[in-house]
Amino acid sequence: MTSTIEITTTWQRACAATDLEPGWGEVALLDARRVALVRVAADEVYAVDHRDPHTGAPVMARGIVGSRGDRPTIASPLHKEVYDLGTGECFTDPTLSLRTYRTRVVGGMIEVELDG
Repeated sequence: MTSTIEITTTWQRACAATDLEPGWGEVALLDARRVALVRVAADEVYAVDHRDPHTGAPVMARGIVGSRGDRPTIASPLHKEVYDLGTGECFTDPTLSLRTYRTRVVGGMIEVELDG
């Protein structure tokens, strides 16, 4: 007998895209999770865990937004580890990674996909 594990996801509305200033992060509380939202362009929004993977401190929304080539990044404000906003890969320490969430903009509102 085999069992299957069903993973469900839901889209949670966070805020209006215009509520976020490009190049800066903000924190949203979604389904009891602190998620850092970063708007890079009009319809380009990233969502990552607000906890710094290195220290566990809730600070990633205050990170330094930038890029490595064409890959948008965020650097921890504490120890400056640099993470890819799309994949969560850490450029400066391969043992670390930042949890990422898919986003979409629907009717001007940012939605974040959370697993249940």
